[in-house]
Amino acid sequence: MAAGPKHPLAGPPPRTPAPKSSGVKASTVITLTGIGVVSLLLIGYCSAQDDYEEVGADCVDVNSLEPDGSYTVVDEDYCDDDHAHYYGSRGAYSWYYGGVRSGARITHGTTMRPSDVQITSRKGTVIQRGGFGGRSGWGSGS
Repeated sequence: MAAGPKHPLAGPPPRTPAPKSSGVKASTVITLTGIGVVSLLLIGYCSAQDDYEEVGADCVDVNSLEPDGSYTVVDEDYCDDDHAHYYGSRGAYSWYYGGVRSGARITHGTTMRPSDVQITSRKGTVIQRGGFGGRSGWGSGS
């Protein structure tokens, strides 16, 4: 047989060059990962802070409105919708936000629930945390 041209796959495999380094050092990867982790922690910490204005609330008997605009303050359990005296959003009792309390009366506030504030009763019950609506289970102002 005559020696003819060899088949291209019949010879030894071609030499492949060694893979080139990407140039990224392990210390750079660790540094960038560390910065990312610290950034996420900082963002999480900042978003968890209570930066909202705090407003006080008192439960009032809405049928006790006097000509001077004041209401009679009652126990906050009356504004809890699980309480027997609660009659819904147009019921006999409602939260009164802000205002100036004098004895058993309060005035210079509102029954309209403010937004983007933290609302706390005089007993320390948080009624609403700023920005995300009210706590379920509590009556709203009307």
